[in-house]
Amino acid sequence: MGTPIPEIKRELQKKAPLTEVEKQNWHLLDLQKDSLPGMSVVRAHEELIKDRKGEKVVVAVIDSGIFIEHPFLSSLLWVNPDEIPGNGIDDDQNGYVDDIHGWNFLGDSDKENLEHIRLLRNEPEGTEAHTKYTKEMENGIKDAKEQMGEISFLIQEFAKTDSLLTAALSKKEYTLEEAKAVANNSFKLFQAVNMLEFFEENDITLSKLTRYMEDLTTQVEAHHNLDFEGRYVVGDDPNDINDRNYGNANVIGLNIKSTLHGTHVAGLIAGVFRGSMTRQKDVENLKIMALRTIPDGDEYDKDVALAIRYAADNGASIINMSFGKNHSPHTEWVSDALRYAAEKDVLIVNAAGNSGANVNPGERKSFVTDFIEGKEIVPNFLSIGATTASYDKDQLASFSNYGTVNVDAFAPGEAIWSSVPETDFEFNDGTSMAAPNASGVAAVIRSFFPKLSAIQVKQILMESGVPMHNPVFVEKKEEYFHPKQISQTGKMVNLYNALLYASSKK
Repeated sequence: MGTPIPEIKRELQKKAPLTEVEKQNWHLLDLQKDSLPGMSVVRAHEELIKDRKGEKVVVAVIDSGIFIEHPFLSSLLWVNPDEIPGNGIDDDQNGYVDDIHGWNFLGDSDKENLEHIRLLRNEPEGTEAHTKYTKEMENGIKDAKEQMGEISFLIQEFAKTDSLLTAALSKKEYTLEEAKAVANNSFKLFQAVNMLEFFEENDITLSKLTRYMEDLTTQVEAHHNLDFEGRYVVGDDPNDINDRNYGNANVIGLNIKSTLHGTHVAGLIAGVFRGSMTRQKDVENLKIMALRTIPDGDEYDKDVALAIRYAADNGASIINMSFGKNHSPHTEWVSDALRYAAEKDVLIVNAAGNSGANVNPGERKSFVTDFIEGKEIVPNFLSIGATTASYDKDQLASFSNYGTVNVDAFAPGEAIWSSVPETDFEFNDGTSMAAPNASGVAAVIRSFFPKLSAIQVKQILMESGVPMHNPVFVEKKEEYFHPKQISQTGKMVNLYNALLYASSKK
């Protein structure tokens, strides 16, 4: 019992700066009670389901792998009941040996090309497609190298600023206020303080700059590199859907750092189910299935299709997918897998993408998609865009894709706190964060209302959402839009409302 959260027809902002706990949990907080446009998860747990217990629900995370030893996640792992760990035998005869927590479709591979590089490699010179893919490659390399120059400059400025202020203050750790106190001692110190203020205002740290430089280097050396082939170590033919004897049971993979994305995603699902990102409340009824399918580069259609089928065959009722690419040479394999999941009553929650683009049919292409040749092929596919912690014109995250056909609703996706390897937590941005937030809400609904179908759960999340601020600003268009002009619903997913709405279903 409760009163649904209504549309709020005014700007609503926290008057005081957010506390650390609020920053880490804002996506779980409530627009009415906390003045933060989260998903009312804490409120739902406290007021609606505090003393209740749902049924077991399995969420498959198709991603870059999960650091399954993270203390926030280790107790929530799905365990294959029909497999004996480590005996080297396919006990349940499902085609996967020792698949205790899921499957690693990438085997020992890590970095990969983007799809247009793989297509270019097999395209004869002189064709229209060869010219198109070559241009994409050249533009990608050019953009990456330009950004590398900018990041290199910032890294140098960061080091110079820190060196000057450390010497002036005679200590390594200092605050902006302490730095301002010595700003007038020299022009160089004045410049250093201005630079420090710029870094802090934009949340720029040396570790972030270093990681970004590593990512850009990978773009040049692997993503856009015709001479680099990451797949050969896997040993399969990625263009043969029937060649399935590949991969292994190590859902972490060889490189722990590569699980950052998947670990962050899994933590968000766990946080919604727990009702907190800052306490490790025991929950018995959420199980997370790890499916390593996403390399550092573009995923293969074959891996995605087989991962979807694995999840559907092994008891997952929700699949979270937080990835996407511009080309899909074997779309039919993925489409068939989506249909298979629909037949198995599995809800698929998909990140809408981070290009800040309209992804409606006929606009920018983004795969995986449930729209083929302008028609929806399955009814169980929920596409989620990203929102910010601002309930005003800036509520739409600047990077989030949008579209009245191909984006169903929105969820928090900017400055989202969650688990990362090895025992840490950090903030990340992306529709990759919005999708698992929505998956977490869907998991609670499927747990407490197990008789509802995947299609019904999708409808509940869409219809029960809280309307976004009107209007919202779309950065790439430099225009204001009504929320219903950027998604099917114009709403943000809300657990409190979804529980109330689900309870009225018969």
